[in-house]
Amino acid sequence: MGDDDSASGTPGGRGAAEPCGGAGEQRTLRVTAIASLTPLEELDEDPFLVDSRSQHAMCARWAAEQGYVVTGELLVHGLRPDHSALWADADAGLVDLFVAPSRRVLERALRSVDDFTAECARRGIRVETAGLAEPRYNQQMKARVHRRLSMPTAGYDGR
Repeated sequence: MGDDDSASGTPGGRGAAEPCGGAGEQRTLRVTAIASLTPLEELDEDPFLVDSRSQHAMCARWAAEQGYVVTGELLVHGLRPDHSALWADADAGLVDLFVAPSRRVLERALRSVDDFTAECARRGIRVETAGLAEPRYNQQMKARVHRRLSMPTAGYDGR
């Protein structure tokens, strides 16, 4: 768990398709992206943790580079590792791996990253971190994030 490439210690460069049980059948790995729900008040201190859209985009980019497909997105803060929100799709057989932008995002999103990764290992689900460079936020980028998050009920979607 100590490296930045993988929360589970599993290399992120695994092939795009994995055996699906049948003779020679292949399927694309299904990914659930985990982002941290961080209060807008922390925008100046740590804009990437507040910018959940960029967190999910980083996960989607990582998944696409691996040949995987993002089938779910979670936006959570301090969630217990046994919370049903984490496991509903996994229990339905719809998740092959979880990805987060980085260990620090997982640490904010989950109450215990170690307990979560242990539960993933028990269930046979991989956990990865994208390990990509975080964007460097200037004042204009912070202003866009602030506007998008502070005006959602006014119909503003940040575009």
